Amino acid sequence: MLLRGIIRSCRPHQWTKNVLVFAAPLAAGVIRDRAVLIDVTTAFIAFCMAASGTYLLNDAQDVESDRQHPTKRNRPIAAGLVPLPVAYALAVALILGSITIGFLVERNLGFTLLAYLVLTTAYSYRLKRMPVYDIVAVAAGFVLRAVAGAAATNVPISEWFFIVTSFGALLMVVGKREGERKLLADEAGSVRSTLDAYSGTYLLYLRAVASGLVLIGYCLWAFESAKKPGVSPDAEIWFQLSIVPFVIAILRYGLLLDRGEGAEPERLVLKDRPLLLAGACWAVIYAYGVYAFKVPLG
Repeated sequence: MLLRGIIRSCRPHQWTKNVLVFAAPLAAGVIRDRAVLIDVTTAFIAFCMAASGTYLLNDAQDVESDRQHPTKRNRPIAAGLVPLPVAYALAVALILGSITIGFLVERNLGFTLLAYLVLTTAYSYRLKRMPVYDIVAVAAGFVLRAVAGAAATNVPISEWFFIVTSFGALLMVVGKREGERKLLADEAGSVRSTLDAYSGTYLLYLRAVASGLVLIGYCLWAFESAKKPGVSPDAEIWFQLSIVPFVIAILRYGLLLDRGEGAEPERLVLKDRPLLLAGACWAVIYAYGVYAFKVPLG
C-alpha cells in the first residue's frame, strides 16, 4: 500500500510534460545522433526525478488544503497513505539525484535543473499565493524543460522557439486556472488562494494574449526557418504547411479551455481526439521538413 501510494505521489502521468526536453534537439534535426539521444533521454529522466521530488514536496506542504479539494483529497499524502516524513525524505533523495545526474551529463543542464528546483521550491513556499506570479512561475517551469534539452545537447535556441515555448506554456497555465475556477466554483479561493484574485474576464484576456503571441510567433518561426541559408526549396513548403495544423491545434485547445476542461492539461491533450489529430499532423509535417531534407534549424 505504501509503495503504491509513493508511486502515485510521484505522479508518473505528469512526466509527459518533461517530453519538452526533446523539443530543441528535435527541432534542430540532431536527435538522430546517438550521443545526443542518450544525453537528452538522460535529461528527461533527471527532470522526471526533479519533478516527482517537487510534487512530493508540494503535496506535503499542501496536505491540509488538499484535504478540502474534491479530488486532491484522494492524493496519497492527503489521504494518509504516505506519511509526511517519508514524503519529505523521498523528495530530498529525488531532487539531489536529479541534480547529480544533470551535472554529470552537462554543466549547463545541471544549472538548468537547479533553476527549475529553485523556481518550484519558491512556488511551493511563496509564489503560488501571489496572483500573476503563480501563473508565470508555472509557465517558466515548462520553458526550463525546453531549455534543458538544449543545454544537455549544446543546441542553440532560436528566439522564435523561445517565444513559442514561453507563450504556449502561458496559454496552458491560464487554461488550467480557468478550469480550476469552474471546477471548484465557490470553494476555489479556499483551495487555491490566487483563484479569488482572477476574474473570468482577466483570465480570458490572458488567454487571448497568450494565444495571439504563440500563433504569431510560430508563423514567423516557420517562415524564417523556410528562408534560412542552406534550406532546400523543397523543404520550405513543409515548414509553411505546418502552420495549418498548428493553428488548428491552438484553436481546438482554446475551445476546450472555454468549456472549462483545462484543469488537467496533461490529461486533456492526450484524451481529445481532434486535438491529437491536429498535433500528429503538425508533428509529421514539421518533422518531414526537417529530417527528409536534413535541414539544420537550430
